[in-house]
Amino acid sequence: MTRPIPDAPQPVVIVPDVRRLAALILADDLDAALQAGLMEFVDDPTLAPATRELILTTQRRLREAWDARDRYRAREKRLARRKAARDARRSPATAVVSDKSALPPAAAAALARARARAGSP
Repeated sequence: MTRPIPDAPQPVVIVPDVRRLAALILADDLDAALQAGLMEFVDDPTLAPATRELILTTQRRLREAWDARDRYRAREKRLARRKAARDARRSPATAVVSDKSALPPAAAAALARARARAGSP
């Protein structure tokens, strides 16, 4: 069993300024609202209903947008992996280049005899 350390610093809970958050959201400055603690806001039923709804709706929309972005990125990675696998299957195997004829030895010998009879080199 662990005991708490008496001199350990306690976590700081940041309570965002609700009026400032609402003003930033209404001004469409979401970057500043995020920095001001928009996503750390915890529902407070004592707030004015319009302010509360504005902040909660904005939080929900941002979470949905971030989730959609994550799904899009995962899909792009998945499609890239599938394309790479498909391209690997479709690419012809690298052929070994040799100076010898690609014919089997017996066929090459028959061709050589036929050329000799015909008088061609």
